[in-house]
Amino acid sequence: MNQLNLMMITSSPEVASFIEQHGVSRIFMDQEVNGKAERQGHLDTHKAAHSLEEVAAVAEAIQYAELMVRINPLHSRSGEEVAGAIDSGAQRLMLPMFTKRADVEEFLALVDGRVPVTFLAETPQALVRIPDWLPLLKPGYDEVHIGLNDLSLGMGLSFLFEPLAIRLLDLAAELFNRHGVTWGFGGMARIGQGELPAEILMGEHIRLGSQWVILSRAFHQGAASSKALMSQLDFPAEIAKLREAQTRWQLANPSELMDNQQKIATTALQIGRSLNV
Repeated sequence: MNQLNLMMITSSPEVASFIEQHGVSRIFMDQEVNGKAERQGHLDTHKAAHSLEEVAAVAEAIQYAELMVRINPLHSRSGEEVAGAIDSGAQRLMLPMFTKRADVEEFLALVDGRVPVTFLAETPQALVRIPDWLPLLKPGYDEVHIGLNDLSLGMGLSFLFEPLAIRLLDLAAELFNRHGVTWGFGGMARIGQGELPAEILMGEHIRLGSQWVILSRAFHQGAASSKALMSQLDFPAEIAKLREAQTRWQLANPSELMDNQQKIATTALQIGRSLNV
């Protein structure tokens, strides 16, 4: 029975320290800027680059959660970015926008085993070529996250969850699970919120065997302090609601999980159709 682990983006040491005490297992910091505004400028996604000083401050503040830093897609100075992030306290690196086995080989060589890597499979090419690059990953060390924002954009879709409508992640999930590589996909809003409600999406994570999800902006709204965070929502209570939904779906039978998948498909296609006007 898979346990869904939570990660959240923040550059606030205080917020990072607070959320790691309330169920967040990974603090996600983001240095990716190259090409991101051009791809996602119309989307409500994180686009500000966190500095190495901010990375170091968060690394100093946390005790339990893992600190992951997403750097830019491969370019001429990727080696410097890798070294800078690790020297500043990154315990895991994420590589975005890769497309082929050679990209995975190059990045693993740059990191050279100093920290584990999460490969952000968010291009159609990366998804199609999973059997080619997956054997390069070390099970129990390196991981994969399927990024639905850029994947849907790369496929010319209107809504990020449309790929779930045809069970596009099923084969990827089977390959990851068989290979013993921990993986996750997408982001998740609070229970009762989001265009695709979290309580429905949770069922798909359980059905597929996903083990990681990113808590969306609905959980923090960019709060720079725990006081500001708690003024917007009762964070521990919201995490408890997610865990309650997870437990319900873990107890569901395969037929119920497939019925839920069909509900996701119908909803995702309806939203995509409404946006494609």
